[in-house]
Amino acid sequence: MLKSDFAEAYYNLGNTLRELGRLVESEASYTQAIVLNSEYAEAYNNLGNILQQLGRFEEAEASYRQATVLQSDYAEAHNNLGVTLRELERLEEAETSYREAIRLKFDFAEAYSNLGVTLQELGRLEEAEAKYRQAITLKPDYAEAHRLLALMKTFDIQDEQYSIMRELYSDEKISEEQLCHINFGLAKASEDIGNIEQAFKHYCEGNALCKKLLNYDISEDIEFFKELKTSYPQIQKSALEIEILANNPMPIFIIGMPRSGTTLVEQIISSHSQVTGAGELDFVAQFGEAIARGLTLANTNTMLNFRENYLQKLKTLSNGKPFVTDKMPQNFRYLGLLVSSIPEAKIVHVKRSPPAVCWAHYKLYFSSKMLNYSYELDDIAQYYRLYENLMNFWTESFANRIYDLDYELLTVNQAEETTNLIHHLGLDWEEECLLPQNNVRSVSTASNMQVRKKLYQGSSQDWKKFKPFLNGRLDFIDL
Repeated sequence: MLKSDFAEAYYNLGNTLRELGRLVESEASYTQAIVLNSEYAEAYNNLGNILQQLGRFEEAEASYRQATVLQSDYAEAHNNLGVTLRELERLEEAETSYREAIRLKFDFAEAYSNLGVTLQELGRLEEAEAKYRQAITLKPDYAEAHRLLALMKTFDIQDEQYSIMRELYSDEKISEEQLCHINFGLAKASEDIGNIEQAFKHYCEGNALCKKLLNYDISEDIEFFKELKTSYPQIQKSALEIEILANNPMPIFIIGMPRSGTTLVEQIISSHSQVTGAGELDFVAQFGEAIARGLTLANTNTMLNFRENYLQKLKTLSNGKPFVTDKMPQNFRYLGLLVSSIPEAKIVHVKRSPPAVCWAHYKLYFSSKMLNYSYELDDIAQYYRLYENLMNFWTESFANRIYDLDYELLTVNQAEETTNLIHHLGLDWEEECLLPQNNVRSVSTASNMQVRKKLYQGSSQDWKKFKPFLNGRLDFIDL
């Protein structure tokens, strides 16, 4: 670079590298721009974007906050800060940041939509719907807001939004990413009005676009699961023998396939006065994935470090309560590590009708990059086999440590199944556990609307109306 002290050049290079997907190099360029110009608010904001993409949310928060200190009217930075705070499960703070972004920029459609997402997770559904509508009013072609609003309402054939989405679908200038959102929105609308064949068509198109954009290959997960099983014997040899909690809260891991009912189970358990529901935490993967996969040698020191790092993070979320739920469904992959390093933890495995689980994946757009297998029926079915095979492996290794909870039985025999669950966890019985719909905690998963309703039966049969179009692709797991 001819002028090494030219901060703007480093900033522009960072933008180019980000567009090329070279995130680490982009981070370095933005950092250098800031070194050369410590008051470069835009560089702090864009650095925050990179850190957020890399999953380093605490660092992203600090970068966005510095951008807002340097430029208090920087609406985009306030909005981006809100996104990071939401990722950190600090929803009330996220709401404040979005509202500040809107105050500074009254026509900020993205901030309205993001605020809607946070309000939905806080259980304020009417307010959330209003924000999605406002986002669309400001930006009628806002595809993501259309998809989000579609999930909150029931369509009829005369619905104006349905007509707008159909126009967007036919627009030759629409991007593939936008078309992905519109297809999922139209699929939901078509399902509402009873056009199941048209709904299936849009689900197929939306999923195919998502898979293309993600460039996912199931072989990545096949290798991942193989590593987990191969590494377990060494982890087992290094298992910790710990008799007391040393003043730490007791973790309750709620695991299973995503869309299997884990959110409902967390709502039930966290309705108890002695339990804090912490939601889907990424701490196990953050601190333990390398050990679980054999990339870091499992020994007493690495196992203790994982344990201490995890429990320290969990304690900060406990609100002083003795039990904390960690409802990251895909922690099922790390059960060997969890049983060996946190032997006192409780593990609840939620099982649901396999085709219902698989179809529930296919009909939803997921923002999480951990669910990239969800956009093709064959991939979903193969991933389900990987899950089932790994759970059988864990069961053969330590069956007595896993409490299996059948979602269908829970919906049919709510009182009996709930009583058994609470007793297994070592908690005294509380009637509130039978009223999970009254639990006011925030819920940041795709089930955040369903869990606000009373427990109901039959949801696992919903996939069957699409069976004529599936060509038997889920029959191998039909119970």
